[in-house]
Amino acid sequence: MKFSLRIVMVLMLALMLASCGGKKRIVTKKKNSKPRTERVIVRKERPAISKPSDKRTETVPPVATAPRPTGNLNITEVYIANYSEVAKNNMRQHKIPASITLAQGILESGSGRGRLAVEGNNHFGIKCHGWTGDKIYHDDDASQECFRKYPHAEQSFQDHSEFLTSRGRYADLFKLDLDDYEGWAKGLRESGYATDRKYPEKLISLIERFQLYIFDEEVLGKRKPRNKTSEIANNLTHKVMPGDTMYSLSKRYNLSVQELQKLNGMTNSNLQVGQILIVK
Repeated sequence: MKFSLRIVMVLMLALMLASCGGKKRIVTKKKNSKPRTERVIVRKERPAISKPSDKRTETVPPVATAPRPTGNLNITEVYIANYSEVAKNNMRQHKIPASITLAQGILESGSGRGRLAVEGNNHFGIKCHGWTGDKIYHDDDASQECFRKYPHAEQSFQDHSEFLTSRGRYADLFKLDLDDYEGWAKGLRESGYATDRKYPEKLISLIERFQLYIFDEEVLGKRKPRNKTSEIANNLTHKVMPGDTMYSLSKRYNLSVQELQKLNGMTNSNLQVGQILIVK
C-alpha cells in the first residue's frame, strides 16, 4: 500500500514538472514605464554635381518687341526728315528756298505739334482770306480767327508756296537769290507775312541751327544730295490713315497710348488723316 502511494506521488510530481516546463512566459509592462524611443541620425548629403550632358537642351527664343525711342532725333529733326523732300520739290517748282519753307513750318506749327497742324494740317498759319475750302477757327491776333484746313499736310506746303507766288506784295522776294535765306527771312517780315519783329531772327536761327541751308544747296547743285531723309522718317514716324486710332497704333508699335501721346506732345487721342506721328 505504501509502495503504491509512493508510485502515485512520483507520477504526480513528474506531471507537475512537465507542465511547468511547457508554460510560456508572460511579459507584463509597468503602467508608469516610459516608452522607449530610438535616436535617428540624419546625415546631410552633399549636392550632386551635374555632369555635362551630351544632349542639347531646347532654349525658348526671347519675344521680339518694337524698339523704344532712341533719342537720336528730336521732334524738330523728325519734322525736317518728314518734310524736307516736300520743301525741296516746292523749291524746284515755285522758286522758294527749301530752308525758308522748313523754318517757317517749324516755327508756325511748333514742329507739327500745334493745334492748327494737328487738327487742320495747317503748318504755316495761313488764314482764310477768300478760302473756299474747309476751315478751322483758332485764337490768334483776335479770338476765333478763321484758318485754312487741309486734308493732308503736303497740301499745306503746296498752298504756302502758291500763297507767296500769287500775291504781289511778296514779288520782291523772288528777286533774291535762292541761297540768300537771310534776305528771304527779312523780306517776309517787311512784306507783312508776320507781325513779330523778331520773325526774321527766329527763321535765321532755325536755318543755321539745323543747317537747313543744305537743302537749298542740294537743289541748286552746290552740294551732293544726302540719303533721302524721308527714308529715315519712315522708320520713325507713322502717317495716320483712315481707321487708325491711338489704341490700334499703340498696339502696332508696342507702345502704350500714354507713351504715344507723350512722344507727340498730345493731350488727347484725337487723330487727323494725314497727321504724322512719332512712333519710335
